[in-house]
Amino acid sequence: MARRPLPRILTNSAPLARMAHSASLARSREFARSAADSASDVFHPLITIGRGLRRLGAAGRGRWAGTPKDQRGPLAFFVAACVLVVWLVPYGPLLALIGVMGAGAWAGRERTPVATGPSEAETERLRALYEALVPYLSAEGDPSPLYAHGGDWERAFAEYAFDDSGRLERLQLKYPAYFTDGEDRSRVRIEQVLYAKAGRGREYRFTWDELANQLTLTVLDALPTDIAAQRFVTSPGETVLGFTDPDSVQRTLPVTGGEETRDAPPVVWRTGQRSTEPHLLVLGQPGTGATTLLRSIALQALQHGDVLVIDGSGTGEYGCLVGRPGVLGVESGLAGALATLEWASHETERRLIAGNRARQAGGAAPDDTRRPLWIIADRPTALSHIAVAEERDDPQRWLQVPLRHGRAAQVTVVVADQFETAELLSDPVRAHTKARVVLGPATAEEVRAVLGAPPHTTPPAQVPPGRGYARLGNAPVLRLQVPATPDPLDDATGQAHREAVTALLPEHTVPADGAGPGEPVSGGRRVDVGKAVAAGPSVRADGAEADDGPPAADGPAADEAAPEDEETGSVAEPVGASARVRTDKGGEPRVIKGSVEAVRTEG
Repeated sequence: MARRPLPRILTNSAPLARMAHSASLARSREFARSAADSASDVFHPLITIGRGLRRLGAAGRGRWAGTPKDQRGPLAFFVAACVLVVWLVPYGPLLALIGVMGAGAWAGRERTPVATGPSEAETERLRALYEALVPYLSAEGDPSPLYAHGGDWERAFAEYAFDDSGRLERLQLKYPAYFTDGEDRSRVRIEQVLYAKAGRGREYRFTWDELANQLTLTVLDALPTDIAAQRFVTSPGETVLGFTDPDSVQRTLPVTGGEETRDAPPVVWRTGQRSTEPHLLVLGQPGTGATTLLRSIALQALQHGDVLVIDGSGTGEYGCLVGRPGVLGVESGLAGALATLEWASHETERRLIAGNRARQAGGAAPDDTRRPLWIIADRPTALSHIAVAEERDDPQRWLQVPLRHGRAAQVTVVVADQFETAELLSDPVRAHTKARVVLGPATAEEVRAVLGAPPHTTPPAQVPPGRGYARLGNAPVLRLQVPATPDPLDDATGQAHREAVTALLPEHTVPADGAGPGEPVSGGRRVDVGKAVAAGPSVRADGAEADDGPPAADGPAADEAAPEDEETGSVAEPVGASARVRTDKGGEPRVIKGSVEAVRTEG
C-alpha cells in the first residue's frame, strides 16, 4: 500500500518562517509579555505572601518532624490552646489573619543575594601565592600533595580576608606535616615568600601553630607615634618602655595622645628584688631614640628613687636633669664618670652589708637601702675609648658590682649604646642585662643577636624615631614605640613636647651654681661624691660616719695628684664635668662650685 505524501505546508518551511516573522505574531508576543508583567505587578503581594506561607509551612513541618514523639502531645495541646484563645478573643481571628499575612509577607520577601567568595582579582592573587609556595611545601613521593602545580588552592588556604583596596589582610594556610617548621631557616624562607607576594610596604605578623600545622599571616597597623611623655599609671618598680600591639600584652594604660585620652597597651618593665630582668640594655643606630628612651626612664625613676646619669656622648642631652631633686649626678667627663661609678659600686656593697646585718638582727632593712638607685649610662663605650687612650680604668669596670648585686640592693643599671660599638661593651654588661631593646632599622639577624630570638614581624617600610623591638628575659619579642621625650632645652623641640617633659621634672631645689655642703635639699642633705669615694668605708652615702662598710677600691679620682691652690692652701681636684672639690690641708673636702656631684639622700 503506497504512502500518501505529506501536505506541502508541513514539508516546506518557508510558510512557517513567514508566519514567525509576521508583524501580527510579534504584536501578539509583545501584548502577552506586557500582560504578564502587569499581572506580576498586580499579584506581586499575593505571590510574596504565598511564598512566605509556603516557607513558614515548610519550617513548621520541619519543626514537627524534629520534635521527639514523647513531646509532640504537649506541643499539639499548646497549639490548640493558643488557637482557642485567639478564637475567643474579640477580633481574634481577624488579628490572627493579619499577623499570619504579615509574617508570610516578611518570610517571602526577596532577599538580595550576598556575594560570597573572593573576586576574580582576589582569586588570581591567592592562586599566585599558592603557586609560589609549591617549591617549598611539596616533596617528591607524596601520594596526596597539598601543594602541587595546578592544584586546588582552596584546600591549602583555610581562611583569607582582603581589605577595601583588594590587598590581602589575613591568611591562614595549612602546610604538610613533613615541613620542617622547627627550623628557623625554613620558617624565614616561607615568611619571605609570603612577604613578597602579599605586598611589601606593610608589617606582617607570622604565627606558627606547629600542633595543627598552620601558619597565620596578619597585617599589623602602625604603632601610634603621638604618645608623648606623661605620668603613666604604674606601681612602684614598674617602668613603661613604650607601647606595642593590643593583642601582645594583657594590660592597657590610659594615655593622652594629641587631644584625646585612650587606652594603649604598654610594654612594662618590672625592676626590684623580685624582678627576673633587673637591668636593661638598649642598642640602636644614631638618631633612633635610645637617648629618648633613657630620658623617659629617668623621668619615671625620679618618682620613687634617685638617678645617676653618665652621658658618654657629651652632647648635654641630660642637662634638664641637673640640679633636680633625686638626680645624684650628671657626668659627661671621664674623671667624673669614674668617681661617680666608683661611688655607686661602693654604695651597692654598703647596701648589701646593711641589709644583711638588718636581716641577721631580725629587723627591717634601713630606709636608705630601700630607696631605688638608678644608674643610667648612655654610650659608656665612648668613655672606655678615652680611658684606653689616657691609660686609665675602664668606667664599665665599676658597673660589675651593681650589675651582679643590684637586684638585692635596689640598684638598677640601664645601658644604651650603638651597634657600631657594641663589641666594646664589657662581659658583665652583656651577661646581666636580660631586658633588651633594639631601636631603629635592623635586620632579623641583628635583632636575633641582641634579643636572642628573631622578631615574628616584618620590618616596617619607614622607621620613625623610637621604633624598635623589646624582649624582657625569655618573653616573646614585642614591637615597641617609645613615647616622645625630647630634650626640653633643645631649640628644635616643639612647645607641646617641651611643656610635657618640663611638667614631669621635679622642681629646682638646688641652685645650678651649687651651694655649700650641709644645706638641706628636700628633707635630705647634700653629700659630695668625691668625698664618699676618697673616704671609702668610713663615709656613708648620707655623709655620716659609718662604723663599718665595704672596702674602698683605689680609684684614679682618689689617687690622682692635683695642684695646690696658693691662696687658700688647698688642693683642687676635678670630680666631674661641672663641679670641682677643694681638699683643705686638714683633709676635709668641700664643694666650691657646681652641684652636679652632690648626692641627695633622705634625711
